[in-house]
Amino acid sequence: MRIILPVLACAAAFALAACSQSEAPEQPQAAAEQAPAVQPVPADKTDKTAWKQYLASVVMANMDGVKTTRPYMYFVPGGDDEAAQTDRANQLDNVSTVVARGVLPGNMMAFGGPDSKMTADLIVGAFADAQPGSLKDVRVLYIGDQADVETVKTAVAPSGADLKFVEMK
Repeated sequence: MRIILPVLACAAAFALAACSQSEAPEQPQAAAEQAPAVQPVPADKTDKTAWKQYLASVVMANMDGVKTTRPYMYFVPGGDDEAAQTDRANQLDNVSTVVARGVLPGNMMAFGGPDSKMTADLIVGAFADAQPGSLKDVRVLYIGDQADVETVKTAVAPSGADLKFVEMK
């Protein structure tokens, strides 16, 4: 009886392990079916709440391969009024500090806003003093217009970060 009980326990463990292995291939398919939907681009360029929700939906839809669940998300406000200029200057200081300090591999830095060129300019400014290779295995997600991608790519490349572009649409 002493020998039979451990043998039965081992057999049960192997049976359960076999069951969980046969279910493993179905898990990625289930995750793909539950991928968050990307919201449409807000029509009102001054609606910060709608823009932040849009950008968050794009970020969540592009988290594949990112090891953390809390990406660095940067909303770059559009407009030429004093408040928007101050917000962008503060954001530039913030991002420049993060880039200089470094980001752990597997993280994502996501950038977007209603004005693609202003977003690209902020990225260029923030990455101007990045140390070569300092952001290796960090994803930079740029949400903007195709016309600004090369500018962003050139600015980010020395840092070693992986640039991913999502067109605003």
